[in-house]
Amino acid sequence: MTDDGDAQPTLEMARFEADELADALEAAFDGTDAEFRVVARQARDLADAGIVAEDRGEPLSVEEIVRNLDDAPDDSSVADRWNWWLGALDAAYGDYREFEVRAIPSEGEK
Repeated sequence: MTDDGDAQPTLEMARFEADELADALEAAFDGTDAEFRVVARQARDLADAGIVAEDRGEPLSVEEIVRNLDDAPDDSSVADRWNWWLGALDAAYGDYREFEVRAIPSEGEK
């Protein structure tokens, strides 16, 4: 609270684990385990940064991510879908490019 009695808004952090998102992505889209893991890690990093919650007023959720990625062009990979959505967020708010997927490890790599 401030001295004048006004409460300062607090931002709620996202409540999902990377594994939970990877499973939801696998259920919704075609792709490899490596793609799902990389996108889920980037999403978790984005959620931890708190900028989506700050910009949009709500923390990220698994459902919101899957819904937004589903809007990407149909022939897109999961990583392309993620980058497509981040491009839209970056155009609207700025500072989202650092969370793009730039490389997918080979299936044997972690």
